[in-house]
Amino acid sequence: MQFGGKMLVFTLDAFSMRFKFLNGYKLNNFYLDGLALYGTWSSGGNLSTARVGLSGCGTQTAGLSFGGYNGSVLTTTEEYDGISWGAGGNLSTARSYMAGCGTQTAGLGFGGSISPYNKTEEYDGAAWSGGGNLATSRGYLGGCGTQTAGLSFGGFGGGSALATTEEYDGATWTSGGDLVTARNGLSGCGTQTAGLSFGGTVSLGGLTEEYNGTTWAIMGNLLQARYGLSGCGTQTAGLSFGGSNGTTTYYGNTELYTAIAA
Repeated sequence: MQFGGKMLVFTLDAFSMRFKFLNGYKLNNFYLDGLALYGTWSSGGNLSTARVGLSGCGTQTAGLSFGGYNGSVLTTTEEYDGISWGAGGNLSTARSYMAGCGTQTAGLGFGGSISPYNKTEEYDGAAWSGGGNLATSRGYLGGCGTQTAGLSFGGFGGGSALATTEEYDGATWTSGGDLVTARNGLSGCGTQTAGLSFGGTVSLGGLTEEYNGTTWAIMGNLLQARYGLSGCGTQTAGLSFGGSNGTTTYYGNTELYTAIAA
C-alpha cells in the first residue's frame, strides 16, 4: 500500500495495527489505533546523574538538563551531544519540579516547588540570571519553546493538578490553550505552535500530547511511564530523560520520540 509516496507494510497484533514506514535506508515504526496514527520512542544515552524533578531544553543532539532532586534539591546542569551527557553551568538557585525551554546557549527555566514558585532564570551557555516571572505561580509543570517565545503547561498549584498553558514573549507570560488532561510532574519540547508534552501524574505517567498553537491532542505513550521527568527537542524529534515512579525509584532512562511523516 502507498502512503505519501512511500511503501507501507502492515502486520496485525492483538490490540492495534502496526506498520513499518519504509523511507530510504531509514525504517521508522509507527502504530495505528482506531483511526489515529502515533509516533514511537526508542532508547538513547542515559543521564550522568539519575534524578527526578529536573527540567531541560535544547534539541535531540544538543540538549540541556538542569535542577532536580535525588535526596537533595540540585543545581546540577548537564549537556547532551546526541550520544552522552556532560557537565554544564549550574543554576543560580537549586530547584526541582521546574520547567524549561530554549537552547544550550539560550535557555529558560521557570516555576518550581521551591519559593518563589514563579521564578524564571535565563541561561547564556555559561551562567543563569533572572528573567520575567510566570503569571501563575506553580511547580511540577512542563515547558517548551525559546527564550523569547516560550510555552508552559500543566503543573500543580492551588491544591490541584492544572491544565493551564501560558505563552512567553521574552518579557511576560500570558494565557494559551489548555491541555486535554490536567496533570503535574510532566515535561515537554517543541515550540509555541508545535509543542509536545509527555509523562506526569502517576496514573497518566505515559501520556503524550501534541500542541498546534491553539489546542492539544493525545498521541502515543512513553515506553516507561514516568513522573518528574524532563525533555528537549522538537515535536517530531523529541527527547525525554530522568524521572521516577512517583515514590522512591529514580530513572536515568532516555527515550527518543519520532512523529509520523506528514
